[in-house]
Amino acid sequence: QEEVESVVSMLVEQARTLSRSGMKKHLRVLPMYAGLPASEQMKVFERISHGVRKVVVATNIAETSITINGMSFVIDCGFVKLRAYDPKRAIESLVVVPISQASANQRAGRSGRNRSGQCYRLYTEEDFHKLPPSTVPEMQRSNLSPVILQLKALGIDNVLRFHFLSPPPAQSMVQALELLYALGGLDKHCRLTDPLGVRMAEFPLNPMFAKMLLESGNFGCSAEILSIAAMMQIQKVLVIPPNQKSQAAREHRKFAVQEGDHLTMLNLFEAFIKFNKSSHWCQQHFLNYKGLMRAVTVREQLKKLLGKFKVPKNSSEGDPDPILRCIVSGFFGNAAKLHSSGVYRTVRDGHELHIHPTSVLYAEKPPNWVIFSEVVQTSKYYMRDVTAVESAWLLELAPHFYQQGTHLSRTSKRAKMDIL
Repeated sequence: QEEVESVVSMLVEQARTLSRSGMKKHLRVLPMYAGLPASEQMKVFERISHGVRKVVVATNIAETSITINGMSFVIDCGFVKLRAYDPKRAIESLVVVPISQASANQRAGRSGRNRSGQCYRLYTEEDFHKLPPSTVPEMQRSNLSPVILQLKALGIDNVLRFHFLSPPPAQSMVQALELLYALGGLDKHCRLTDPLGVRMAEFPLNPMFAKMLLESGNFGCSAEILSIAAMMQIQKVLVIPPNQKSQAAREHRKFAVQEGDHLTMLNLFEAFIKFNKSSHWCQQHFLNYKGLMRAVTVREQLKKLLGKFKVPKNSSEGDPDPILRCIVSGFFGNAAKLHSSGVYRTVRDGHELHIHPTSVLYAEKPPNWVIFSEVVQTSKYYMRDVTAVESAWLLELAPHFYQQGTHLSRTSKRAKMDIL
């Protein structure tokens, strides 16, 4: 999003300079990415007059998902952001990598859909032939814990011998089995536990979210955890128009709390419900109305699942501690500690992480211990959906993970127990 908007503003500035020097055609520069509000996305499909040239700056959403009529020229940068999972660090991140030849041909096909067109590639023909023929299958670059959970639920016990169309790395399989064992979804014989593992498999979510939801009744905060889990499934709830950044930031700060992003999202959702799911209220506070309505739908689906499993319906009545402890019960594997150098390091292997600039904790005094939902890699490794926690909760709620366990636990974590 930031890169697209940066290029848009540079093009607008360039167009102004050229118009002053006598350029006859006006440029209409439009961004296109998945997190853009629907009304803004629709602008790229609008017809324009003959005296205007439309320029669309897009992510790879324009590669396969949409077709914009009238495009005559495509400029292909030769890179793409792919979701990739690193089993050594147990971190899923967005990484910038060179595209494949198949993607390059697909991008070239965006020009000339209904007239002749051209594609300008910002790399040489020699480099094109060095590109991989096709993109690495998602099965080989994903966190396999949800896949293994589903296979176990289908009765396929020997997942290591399962004939995948694109066999994933063995290390990813081992790491996924370790995580599921730590979450209580598998027993020491690698079989699905009953009832926890069976119930986790029924949730259409990451196993960490499923564990958090199933434990919420025991912590007395299932109402709040349902809202948080639903909000975490929605991308780009906060709308930040390029020309109103400071105003949007001021409105978003009204919902922020010092505990972190999870409780901030809870505040936001509860405020949306309090103001009768008003689209006008969302516009005033720079929030994605359709995204919030989707969160309401997701919450109802998750609520039915919790009802099916007879998880007690309760609320913490404004007390944040049970909610934070419940989040730790699911996401204890994603813990990081503030290092003396000023950066965060994962408890698992001391990997360096930073708080993402969009987090409410970014500009605040950094807490000593945090839990995060995912990691995004750009110039650095950034944690997203960050919440401050107490170190004692990690030992209390996941002693099996931090004191004993598999090889990853024993070798790299026991040495860190002194810190805890």
